[in-house]
Amino acid sequence: MTNQPNQPHTSDSTPSSEELRDRIEHTRDELGQTVEALAAKADVKARAKEKAADAKAQVMDVAADAKAQAMDVAADVKAQAQDLTAQAMEKASVMTEQTANFVKDKTPDPVLDEADRVATRAWANRTPLIAIGAALIVILLVRRGRGRK
Repeated sequence: MTNQPNQPHTSDSTPSSEELRDRIEHTRDELGQTVEALAAKADVKARAKEKAADAKAQVMDVAADAKAQAMDVAADVKAQAQDLTAQAMEKASVMTEQTANFVKDKTPDPVLDEADRVATRAWANRTPLIAIGAALIVILLVRRGRGRK
């Protein structure tokens, strides 16, 4: 018996032309995928860009975390400074009041009366006192300016 070229073989040992075409197509697909994978591995520039982008993203994440931590610490320090300032101001106010009371208790009455009378007269005549103070400042500034030459 002679085989015709267009008829498929029926024996199990030799594949038919349709099976051969399927195998070839399958082999071509696998070869194409392998070539693409090798080309991707061989593309050093693209791989370097990808790694650089990954590294940049990682650095940006770390920087954002560090910034958030720094902002938290700064807020805590600011709150502590405000608390300490308020405490110091309260303490200074109390000490000022205590000192004023101590001085008032230890100062003789005639001295307190005279200080009150001088303060009242100074307040009543504040315009001439301000003018005299301004003139003194001008004189001191002129003397200081001449001393530098």
